[in-house]
Amino acid sequence: MADTELAASIKSALDAVEIPGGGALSGYAGLSEIIITTHAVAFAIAVAPGMEAAFGPAREAAQQAAQAAAPGRKIMVSLTSDKAPATGQAAAQGRPGPAPKTPVPGVKRIIAVGSGKGGVGKSTTAVNIALALQAEGLRVGVLDADLYGPSIPKLLGIEGKPAVREDGIFSPHTAFGLKAMSIGSMLNPDQAVVWRGPMATSALRQLLRETDWGGLDILVVDLPPGTGDIHISLFQQAEVDGVVIVSTPQELALIDAKKAIDMLRRLNVPLLGLVENMSYFIAPDTGTRYDIFGSGGAEAAAASLDMPFLGAVPLVMSIRENSDSGQPPVVSDPTGPEAEAFRAIVRNILAATPALRA
Repeated sequence: MADTELAASIKSALDAVEIPGGGALSGYAGLSEIIITTHAVAFAIAVAPGMEAAFGPAREAAQQAAQAAAPGRKIMVSLTSDKAPATGQAAAQGRPGPAPKTPVPGVKRIIAVGSGKGGVGKSTTAVNIALALQAEGLRVGVLDADLYGPSIPKLLGIEGKPAVREDGIFSPHTAFGLKAMSIGSMLNPDQAVVWRGPMATSALRQLLRETDWGGLDILVVDLPPGTGDIHISLFQQAEVDGVVIVSTPQELALIDAKKAIDMLRRLNVPLLGLVENMSYFIAPDTGTRYDIFGSGGAEAAAASLDMPFLGAVPLVMSIRENSDSGQPPVVSDPTGPEAEAFRAIVRNILAATPALRA
């Protein structure tokens, strides 16, 4: 069945779902577009602030109706509202505020890897940090929160969709001992994710909280570039123990990295430090060093921003080649200089934040 036909079939099934106040969900103005991927169906129900509980039964009924219309696919139905429920001081002053943060089942600690802009090697760094943490004896998983440009399946050589248990919980892929979850595993190779902010943040919440992580010491979250809805959603709903910022040495990348750092400080999220990726290039034929993107920019920026400089990763063809083939340097050549660069970064993180081992 074509995607448009399946979406129409699901919307017809929502005729039988009644919403508060009467009427069918299929005709409700707050029903989003129904998104079809190879292995999943996703849509959102926008409600007025404070109506989330009232619409709970409708959401459950919509989940069941969509599952009946699209058997074998993961159904992702979310309730969204323009304003979060008020809590704490915000509630006392009559202002809306974020809901309380709650632990992620099966996860002790969360660290995120972010960047101010794309193209700086953030996802490659996230995967190799996760593998280096695992090499330190920790149980580690990776969540691909870059929903619009998921890279984790390619970097880890993951193929096929994740399994879904009878209760609707994802069973994540396992690659090189890491538990890994990505929306990319549910898409066709060239399929774009065309979701508005509420749909994307809902998908993130479900990938994070409806996955059987199986008792991790650390979950590494690969964030999208920039400072958008997905970042805010993660930091408001879960306790993140720290963020690693990745940049290249040139000023253009550092300008955007500084904006990401400013966002984290505004949200009171701990900064683990700054990594300088593509730091320098050593010509394999002559051994000559070339500072293609400048030299020492990230280290100087870390000092000026009063945050740790975690280390530099060289611009090496083997990192690109092995990453493209799903063989990250930390596992493809664990004693090589590229792997050592990532392992040194992780040792610096763990030395400065020993609670991550707890």
